[in-house]
Amino acid sequence: MAAELLHLSTTPVLAAAAVRTKVSVPLRFADGYATSAAVSTFTGLVDEKEHLLLGLGDWQGALRRSALGGPAPLVRPHSECLTGDVFGSERCDCGPQLRESVERISDAGGFLLYLRQEGRGIGLYAKLDAYALQDAGLDTYEANTALGRGEDERDYTAAAQMLIAVGADRIRLLSNNPDKAAQLEDLGISVAEQVTTGVHLTDANARYLTAKRDHTSHTLALPELVP
Repeated sequence: MAAELLHLSTTPVLAAAAVRTKVSVPLRFADGYATSAAVSTFTGLVDEKEHLLLGLGDWQGALRRSALGGPAPLVRPHSECLTGDVFGSERCDCGPQLRESVERISDAGGFLLYLRQEGRGIGLYAKLDAYALQDAGLDTYEANTALGRGEDERDYTAAAQMLIAVGADRIRLLSNNPDKAAQLEDLGISVAEQVTTGVHLTDANARYLTAKRDHTSHTLALPELVP
């Protein structure tokens, strides 16, 4: 009984968030792919950051089908990456993952969460400082800790709040990262399935992807030539 009470006392209770505004935004990527998104902003997010939720494809139908026991909406929590998403940096795979995710979610119906947690939560300037340390031989996680930061400081509480606010407490998670699934499950989001993204390998990001595969068990089927 005492153990049960201890478990209950440590289970997070999410404050309610609410949709603040919703607006339709046409999207077009550099390769010509185009779609539209129902972009929502929120009040009541625990970290008070300006995160966005993009409803893509038939997201309303996906919610209805899920409520009837059908497939859950496809959801990707995507952490902001100015260098990769905007400038096309090949030091990571963020830009290609964003592009892939928008199309796959549009086809299936679901949501992309654009989360303001640059550099796995350490911020843009610190991320660039970490790049300099990576150039000196550290991997992406070692570089963060050498700066006195956590290997991954991201927290998905606000993401869970956003999903609950739009009625998506059961999802198919589009991610290679097991920590996203674990955190969302702990926050009350039922992850019915974890769906992997493609592998976006370049000469510039091979060490980065290998570290994610080997150090944090990301689901990445890298070619044998990658150590």
